[in-house]
Amino acid sequence: MGMLETPGRIEPCLLETVAPDIADRIAELTARATALGARLHPLTAASIAEIVRTMNCYYSNLIEGHNTMPRDIERALDRDLDGDLRRRQLQREAAAHIYVQSLVDGRATRDELDEPASIIFVRWLHERFYMPSPDISSTMPVLVGHDGAGEKAIALAPGEFRFSPEHDVTVGLHHPPSGHVVRAFMEHFERRYAFAKLGPAQRILAIPAAHHRLNYIHPFIDGNGRVSRLMSHAMALKAGIGAHGLWAVSRGLARGLKSRSEYKAMMNHADMPRQNDYDGRGNLSEKALGDFTRWFLDTMIDQTSFMAGLFELESMEDRLRRYVKSAPHLPAEAADLLVYVMLKGEMARGEASRATGLKERSARSVLSAVEADGLLVSATPKGPVRLHFTVDATDILFPRLFPES
Repeated sequence: MGMLETPGRIEPCLLETVAPDIADRIAELTARATALGARLHPLTAASIAEIVRTMNCYYSNLIEGHNTMPRDIERALDRDLDGDLRRRQLQREAAAHIYVQSLVDGRATRDELDEPASIIFVRWLHERFYMPSPDISSTMPVLVGHDGAGEKAIALAPGEFRFSPEHDVTVGLHHPPSGHVVRAFMEHFERRYAFAKLGPAQRILAIPAAHHRLNYIHPFIDGNGRVSRLMSHAMALKAGIGAHGLWAVSRGLARGLKSRSEYKAMMNHADMPRQNDYDGRGNLSEKALGDFTRWFLDTMIDQTSFMAGLFELESMEDRLRRYVKSAPHLPAEAADLLVYVMLKGEMARGEASRATGLKERSARSVLSAVEADGLLVSATPKGPVRLHFTVDATDILFPRLFPES
């Protein structure tokens, strides 16, 4: 098979020269990501990151052709599963996706992220997705792999690469490496995208390339798309542009810059083999990789810009007040309470009177109403409260985060 079955098949893994317009994109993305949410209290930012995980999960599922609605995802997190077997399975997958991203975000917060393109981390992502926490059912369906002549049912092994001829697959017009060479390809992938060897700008430059090349290798029987998007999220955090989970790439990939079809088209474009002597020195087209990199960086810039508009303190205060005004079950003073918690990050229950300007008994009544609405939560019945953003509130609080209901 020659080059087709040797790891050099995925070269170039990185652009040999960085064009000025790509360097400009890296600088702009870095600046926007650094500024994103900078004025938010860290606890408020953490609360927002929770709804961003739901958003990322929704759009990642949408890319897979699974339109699991945000409210169904929220129900799954509360273990309220649908009676229909297929919809229940999609809810479980959504809950598993959010669970894995929360683990990634937690590792990043503690500065414990592994090399995000390493074999150990990529396999861990896949294993955690298909074998999630005990309170999420880990029963996944038998998956269908391609045996080269027809369709053959192959049971999924969480975290395991394809390794035998029965694991050979075809993805559209693309024929990924055979199962028996996947490990060698992934070892090459790990070496080429090791952050320890890359400078700050090169780490950002590696995110689009690694995203495509992992899907090109297609190391798992199933779940490669989800793993690649979770890996890209981890790479962004590790590269310093993740903004503590306040934006995620899946929304941009699913929506595109102008059309929803862009992601698939650009991934196919990056599959292009080297065209001529002026098209790099690898098996694949360096020009196509450059085109894909520009598009991917533009998509990330677009998403950080969009999210920045949602997280301006003045804009958030205005939307919190509009939300309270639109909710007839909430007293007007609830707006002052929510803004107070937004600015402080959390609030001891005894501070409700100060936040609302009401006497203690009336303030407790307002606090109870807001808790019942779900916008304030507490770890214990008497503990401090913090913001919690529900899907029902996002149309006003975070417009266009999801498609309109």
